[in-house]
Amino acid sequence: MNEPQDADRAGHLIEALAAVNARSQKLLAEYLSHGGTDDAYSVLDPAVIARTFQDMGAQLMMRPDLILREQTAFWLDYVQLCQRTMSRVMFNKPVEAVVAPTANDKRFKDSNWADHYVFDFFKQCYLLAGRRVEAMAKQVQGLDPHTARQAAFYTRQLVDALSPSNFVATNPQVLKATLESGGENLVEGLGHLLDDLERGKGHLSLRMTDLDAFRLGENIGATPGKVVYQNKLMQLLQYAPATEQVHQRPLLIVPPWINKFYILDLKPQNSFIKWAIEQGHTVFVISWVNPDESLAQKDFEDYMREGPLMAIDAIEQATGEKQINAIGYCIGGTLLACTLAYMAAKRDHRVRSATFFASLLDFTDVGELAVFIDEEQIARIERHMDKHGFLDGSHMANAFNLLRENELIWSFVVNNYLLGREPMAFDLLYWNSDSTRMPAAMHSFYLRNMYLHNRLSTPGGITLAGMPVDLGKIKVPVYFLSTVEDHIAPWKSTYAGTSLVSGPVRFVLGGSGHIAGVINPPTANKYHYWTNAELAATPDEWLATAQQHGGSWWSDWAQWIAPRAGKSIPARQPGSSRLPPIEDAPGAYVKTRVN
Repeated sequence: MNEPQDADRAGHLIEALAAVNARSQKLLAEYLSHGGTDDAYSVLDPAVIARTFQDMGAQLMMRPDLILREQTAFWLDYVQLCQRTMSRVMFNKPVEAVVAPTANDKRFKDSNWADHYVFDFFKQCYLLAGRRVEAMAKQVQGLDPHTARQAAFYTRQLVDALSPSNFVATNPQVLKATLESGGENLVEGLGHLLDDLERGKGHLSLRMTDLDAFRLGENIGATPGKVVYQNKLMQLLQYAPATEQVHQRPLLIVPPWINKFYILDLKPQNSFIKWAIEQGHTVFVISWVNPDESLAQKDFEDYMREGPLMAIDAIEQATGEKQINAIGYCIGGTLLACTLAYMAAKRDHRVRSATFFASLLDFTDVGELAVFIDEEQIARIERHMDKHGFLDGSHMANAFNLLRENELIWSFVVNNYLLGREPMAFDLLYWNSDSTRMPAAMHSFYLRNMYLHNRLSTPGGITLAGMPVDLGKIKVPVYFLSTVEDHIAPWKSTYAGTSLVSGPVRFVLGGSGHIAGVINPPTANKYHYWTNAELAATPDEWLATAQQHGGSWWSDWAQWIAPRAGKSIPARQPGSSRLPPIEDAPGAYVKTRVN
């Protein structure tokens, strides 16, 4: 036993605990001095959750046969698990698992979950119970479809929260770290927890990456360019060319404003913007403002007028070109579709082609996000926005994170708080943590007209700038890119958009999800994609006869856009005598952070 070393460690822990206690007292005092919190809104509404479980419980009480069947199945599996575990302990021989985690479940990847019989028993008990509880929630009858979906979703959230991997005493990796460090990992974890509470001003702002590792304009979002136009809602960026000759028609990218544009310009090796420039495109990108209460009344129509429409005007000033190609990503794609329908009604033909990245035009099925969409919950959001003028970006981020709770919440709880580790530096997660506010008027219109009532898919269902929006009037060539694991814009729902437009359509399905499937450069040689020259009546029929290709869909899009990009001309530099540069890219708007 090394007594001096142990004494030093004990002294260090006492000092660290004292610092944690002082910070805790200070944080609590600040919280109470403001009367707690004036922000009662959360995407997880306790009243909705309680009522959902109450309704589910009432239906279950009417189905004792279902409860008995699931309980019996659990106990039979549990007895088998006990028998196999005892056999393993007594004879020290491997036994077949009764239940195993799915291949993509990273919670139990530490070898001790399988090698040590105690932790293997904990793991399998949890998986058996969790799967039976979730199965029972999905089999409940008598609930309306929306409540049934909520019941399944909230049950999964509860089951995942109770995983043995989330607790010190039942996680072998955490126990080992605690014993080896003398508890320093837990003290460090408490410090990280306080950091997150302080940064969130009393709300937990879970840190997913090293927030000091990235600097916009330096090692992320650093493709050279200029801001050539701006208004209250957006800055328009024009990027410097990388080739001596460029395509005649400029390329305008309309990114989402729920998140920031530099998802398309992360590090140089995975920047779509940089890659598109290298293909000879003159790239313009809208950088949306991070709005505050002064922009509360900016609505969806304002985003169309002051976004794509003013951007197209500015591009003509900057380049002299009257036609462009356009890309819209996620809600940016929804806005682009509305803009194209509006322009078609006005006989404005300045957009030569449109590309939609993971964009919903038909909101019939929005996946698990539907859990948060109903009259009661939208009215609650609106009351909150009426008070503040906007919806804070953290609320949207929390909703998206809950769709992948084990990957985007609990893995960081274990890493940051239980293991006491610093999160790794990861550009995509830095972007994911850089949330954006939603103006009250715009967000209310979007939630009600798109998500709640699905009016965009009906000709004339919504009106923008005095013009009824009819997506059927879009006759330009359209390229739809969706991703097979998308949990925000499910690919089968985005496929429905192919029947709403009237022009020639190419639909491509990429691998992975909403972000990684889109940001998939050819040099990475990751994932795969499917193509099918013939559209089918249903997405399943389309996929059944589609051809699978290895690698990135970017190359397929480059071949599709090339004949629509015009002839080669000498490269253009950002700005012009009529539209001089304002500042260097990425501009000031993108640098405003919520926290």
